[in-house]
Amino acid sequence: MTLGILSLVLCGIFTAVPAWIMGNSDLKAMAAGTMDPSGRPLTNAGRICGMISTILTIVGLVVVIILIALRIALPSR
Repeated sequence: MTLGILSLVLCGIFTAVPAWIMGNSDLKAMAAGTMDPSGRPLTNAGRICGMISTILTIVGLVVVIILIALRIALPSR
Protein backbone atom coordinates (compact mmCIF):
# COMPACT_ATOMS: atom_id res chain seq x y z
CA MET A 1 0.00 0.00 0.00
CA THR A 2 2.87 2.35 0.81
CA LEU A 3 4.39 2.06 -2.65
CA GLY A 4 0.99 2.59 -4.25
CA ILE A 5 0.35 5.78 -2.29
CA LEU A 6 3.86 7.06 -2.95
CA SER A 7 3.35 6.45 -6.66
CA LEU A 8 0.26 8.67 -6.67
CA VAL A 9 1.66 11.43 -4.48
CA LEU A 10 5.39 11.70 -5.00
CA CYS A 11 7.43 9.15 -6.91
CA GLY A 12 5.26 8.30 -9.92
CA ILE A 13 6.32 5.42 -12.09
CA PHE A 14 9.34 4.60 -9.91
CA THR A 15 7.11 3.13 -7.21
CA ALA A 16 3.98 2.41 -9.27
CA VAL A 17 5.35 -0.56 -11.17
CA PRO A 18 6.86 -2.22 -8.06
CA ALA A 19 3.54 -1.66 -6.20
CA TRP A 20 1.67 -3.34 -9.04
CA ILE A 21 4.09 -6.28 -9.25
CA MET A 22 4.37 -6.80 -5.49
CA GLY A 23 0.60 -6.52 -5.08
CA ASN A 24 0.02 -9.21 -7.70
CA SER A 25 2.58 -11.58 -6.18
CA ASP A 26 1.24 -11.04 -2.64
CA LEU A 27 -2.34 -11.68 -3.77
CA LYS A 28 -1.21 -14.91 -5.45
CA ALA A 29 0.59 -15.93 -2.24
CA MET A 30 -2.57 -15.20 -0.22
CA ALA A 31 -4.66 -17.29 -2.63
CA ALA A 32 -2.16 -20.13 -2.35
CA GLY A 33 -2.30 -19.98 1.46
CA THR A 34 1.38 -19.11 1.96
CA MET A 35 0.64 -15.58 3.19
CA ASP A 36 -1.78 -14.29 5.81
CA PRO A 37 -4.95 -13.20 3.97
CA SER A 38 -5.87 -10.52 6.54
CA GLY A 39 -3.93 -7.92 4.52
CA ARG A 40 -5.79 -8.61 1.28
CA PRO A 41 -7.77 -5.32 1.20
CA LEU A 42 -4.69 -3.16 1.77
CA THR A 43 -2.64 -5.19 -0.70
CA ASN A 44 -5.34 -4.83 -3.33
CA ALA A 45 -5.62 -1.08 -2.65
CA GLY A 46 -1.86 -0.66 -3.09
CA ARG A 47 -1.93 -2.65 -6.30
CA ILE A 48 -4.78 -0.53 -7.67
CA CYS A 49 -2.97 2.70 -6.72
CA GLY A 50 0.07 1.41 -8.61
CA MET A 51 -2.09 0.63 -11.65
CA ILE A 52 -3.71 4.06 -11.61
CA SER A 53 -0.37 5.83 -11.29
CA THR A 54 1.16 3.77 -14.10
CA ILE A 55 -1.76 4.53 -16.42
CA LEU A 56 -1.73 8.24 -15.56
CA THR A 57 2.01 8.41 -16.19
CA ILE A 58 1.66 6.73 -19.59
CA VAL A 59 -1.23 9.02 -20.56
CA GLY A 60 0.80 12.04 -19.46
CA LEU A 61 3.79 10.95 -21.52
CA VAL A 62 1.59 10.42 -24.59
CA VAL A 63 0.10 13.91 -24.18
CA VAL A 64 3.57 15.46 -23.86
CA ILE A 65 4.78 13.62 -26.96
CA ILE A 66 1.72 14.77 -28.93
CA LEU A 67 2.21 18.37 -27.81
CA ILE A 68 5.88 18.28 -28.79
CA ALA A 69 5.00 16.76 -32.17
CA LEU A 70 2.38 19.44 -32.78
CA ARG A 71 4.85 22.16 -31.84
CA ILE A 72 7.37 20.78 -34.33
CA ALA A 73 4.77 20.27 -37.07
CA LEU A 74 3.13 23.68 -36.61
CA PRO A 75 5.87 26.23 -35.95
CA SER A 76 4.82 29.64 -34.69
CA ARG A 77 4.62 32.54 -37.13
